Amino acid sequence: MSGSPKYTSVRVGAVYAQREAAERRRREAERRAREQRRAAERVRLAQEAAARRDRARAEAARREAELTARRTAEQSARLARTQAERTRADERALVEVRELIAEAQRSGARADIGSLERQLAGLRERATRGEPLGDAVEELRGRAVGLRTAAAGNRTDDRAAVLAGLERRFSATGPDGAALDADGHRSCTELLGRLRAATGPDAQVRFEALLGTVEHALTRHAATVAEAVRDAEQQALAEAARQARAEQERAAAEAAERERAEALEAALAEAVERLDVVRPAAAGVVDTAGGLGDPGLADEIEGALRAVTDALTARSAAGALTAVAELEGRLPDAEARLDELELAYDRRRDLVAALRDAMTDEGFAFEGGEDERGSFRLHFVRPTGATYETTVASEADGTPVLVYHVEGEPDVTLSAPQDEPVCDTTEALLERVHEALGDDGFVPGELTWDGKPPGRRAKPLPRETSWRWTQP
Repeated sequence: MSGSPKYTSVRVGAVYAQREAAERRRREAERRAREQRRAAERVRLAQEAAARRDRARAEAARREAELTARRTAEQSARLARTQAERTRADERALVEVRELIAEAQRSGARADIGSLERQLAGLRERATRGEPLGDAVEELRGRAVGLRTAAAGNRTDDRAAVLAGLERRFSATGPDGAALDADGHRSCTELLGRLRAATGPDAQVRFEALLGTVEHALTRHAATVAEAVRDAEQQALAEAARQARAEQERAAAEAAERERAEALEAALAEAVERLDVVRPAAAGVVDTAGGLGDPGLADEIEGALRAVTDALTARSAAGALTAVAELEGRLPDAEARLDELELAYDRRRDLVAALRDAMTDEGFAFEGGEDERGSFRLHFVRPTGATYETTVASEADGTPVLVYHVEGEPDVTLSAPQDEPVCDTTEALLERVHEALGDDGFVPGELTWDGKPPGRRAKPLPRETSWRWTQP
C-alpha cells in the first residue's frame, strides 16, 4: 500500500479565501487602470497619426498646387511666345499689304482704296489685341494686288521697283518657305527669274504678261506658307499640351506614389508606437505564464507578438495594424488569466510552506524541493527511512492538489490503547498532517488512492497518543 500514490484536493478556509478575494480585487483594479492608460495612449497615438495624415495630405496638396501653377505658367509662356511670333508675322504681312495698297494708289486706283484702308486698320487692331488673323491678311493682299493691276492696266512704268517689291514679298515668307511649300517656292523662284529677265527695254509686253502670274503665285505661296505656319503652331501647341498632360500625369503618379509611401511609413510608425505600448505587458505574460504552468497562454501571446513583428518586417502596414489590434484585444484577458495563475501559484506556495511545517512537526526531515513549472515537488524522510515525495499542484480551476508517493513504509495497522481507533499507519499519519494544515487556512479533502475500499477514512489519534505496532 505504501507504494500507491495517495492524493487529495485542498480547499482554502474562509479567512484565506477573504484575503485572496481582496488580492483578486486589487489586481482587477490594477488591470483596469492599466487598460485605461493603454486606451488613453491609443487614443493619443490615433490622434497623432490622424494629424500626421492631415499634414501629409496638406503637403501633397501644396506640392500639387505648386506643380499645377508651374505647369500653367509654362503653358501660358509657350502660348504667349507662339502668339507673339504669330502677331509679328501678321504685322509683317500687314506692312506688305499697306505697301501694296500704296502702290495701287500710286497706280491711279481710287474707288476701293478707302475700303482697303479700313479693312487694314481693322486687322491692325485685331493684331494689336493678339487675335489670330488667319486668311484675312491674304484675302486683303489679293484685293490690293488685283486693284493695283487693274489701275496700272497694261503698262508698268518702273519694272525694277515692281520686281524689287515682289522679291521682298517672296523673301517675307521667311527661310522656312521652301520647307513649308516646296512646290510654291520653286514655282515663285522660277517665275521671278523669268520676270527678272523681262525687265529689259524690249520686254515690256512679256513683263506685263508675267506680272499677274507672279503676283498670284506669290499670293498663293504666302497663303500656303501662312497656313503651314498656323498648322505648325497648332501642332506645336498640341504637342506642348500633350507634353504638359504627360508631365501632369507623371507628376500625379509620382505624387500618388509619394503619398502612398508616406501613408505606409505613417501606418507602420503607428503600428510600432502601438506595439511599444503593449509590448512590455505582453512580454511579461510570455515570460511568466510558462513558468506558472500555462505554456498555452505564453504561446498564444508570443504568437500574437510575432504576428506584429513579422508584419512590420514585411512592411505590411495593414497586416501590422490588424495584428497589433488583435494583440491589444487579447492582452486584457491574458493579464486576467495570468493574475489567476499567480494567485494559484501563491496558493500552492503557501500550501507548500504549511505542509513543510506540518510534516516536520510530525518528525519528518525536509530534504528540499523543486519548482516544476506549475507544481512543487517536496522530499521528506521519516526516521524509519521511509520517503515521502509530495507534489503540490493545481487543478484547472486553481484548486490545490496534494499527491504523495510513499516508499519504504510497511503495510501495518496501528493499535491504540483503551480500544481507541485502529487504522493504516500511512493514512493516519497523513490525515494528522492534513488536520494541522487547517491552522494555515487549508482544508484537505479525503485522502484516496487506487484500490482504496469504499467508505474508508482513517481518523488520526490525538497528538499525545502513544502508537504501537500490531501485526495484522
